[in-house]
Amino acid sequence: MRFWAGIAALVVVFGLVLGPQNAGRAESVQVEAADRAAIVAAIQGQLTAFRAGNGPAAFAHASPTIKQMFGTMENFMAMVQSAYPAVYRARNVEFRDTLTTSGDVVQRVRLVGPDGRAVIAAYQMEKQPDGSWRINGCSLLDDDDKSA
Repeated sequence: MRFWAGIAALVVVFGLVLGPQNAGRAESVQVEAADRAAIVAAIQGQLTAFRAGNGPAAFAHASPTIKQMFGTMENFMAMVQSAYPAVYRARNVEFRDTLTTSGDVVQRVRLVGPDGRAVIAAYQMEKQPDGSWRINGCSLLDDDDKSA
């Protein structure tokens, strides 16, 4: 259990890179329609896999960096279940804008978790050499719009 607490803390620290302290440096960016569609598909595919309990499919949407960080799909799934319940079991999903933060592409998604609380998930996306997009991190921010 101590291991998972350490991993969850690492993920929170990793996720904070995209958090409020960088909000002033975030700017809207025009992402080509095909890239935006691929980004949305990657995130939606992972959310669908989480809901279905399909760890291999969920892990497949993670970037090589995330895969290396967690080592196994089981470690990754355990972390998401414990640290990201709104992502793991989102009741409602609404894709928002795409931003760049320090050169990274970030897709904002409004999620309503199993507890009914809405959050904004800031997904850091990474384009792969083959042109596909993978999730390279996610931080959860409070949603100013409290309507669920």
